[in-house]
Amino acid sequence: MNATASTREGSVESTREASVGSTREGSVRVWSSYVRLFHWSLVLCVAVAWLSSGEIMKLHELAGYSAGVLIASRLIAGLAGSGHTRFRQFVRGPRTVSLYIADVAQGREKRHLGHNPAGGAMVLALLTCVAGIALTGWMQTTDAWWGVAWVEDTHKILGNGILVLVGLHVGGVLLASLRHRENLVRAMLTGRKRAPSPGDVA
Repeated sequence: MNATASTREGSVESTREASVGSTREGSVRVWSSYVRLFHWSLVLCVAVAWLSSGEIMKLHELAGYSAGVLIASRLIAGLAGSGHTRFRQFVRGPRTVSLYIADVAQGREKRHLGHNPAGGAMVLALLTCVAGIALTGWMQTTDAWWGVAWVEDTHKILGNGILVLVGLHVGGVLLASLRHRENLVRAMLTGRKRAPSPGDVA
């Protein structure tokens, strides 16, 4: 009786281990720890900076400077990093981006293991916008640029523009998640995505 129970327990455990192994084999590591830490840290900095604007300036400035440091580190990683971290892996020209968006509109876009062409363009837009916000914010703390109207206006325009970009980014993530039946938010937390199929772009 004990031997039978032991055999059954061993069988269940083996089945459980096989299931876990199969799940791991069905996914691949895409986003490095650095990319995930950068992504969520930048989300936090942008949120804190926007919410504290005009209210708690010390916190606002700290969040802005932190975002600037993050952007600088991402530029270095994008040029010198490896795999899906590198810009050359996902940055595409305007024509490729336009064709991809046209495919999305017709519901025939291919699944990309890393950033798709539109996602790559959004990464550049977000990096540029946040860098511009941080730069014009810093300029306003200097004697040379303090009180200059166009610097203040640019800072405000970019500060509001980031909300539009974030909205488009979130919308794109949700659309891709639904189209390809894949939780992209979870992927940015775990770093893993479903292994590519024959029709996917790896």
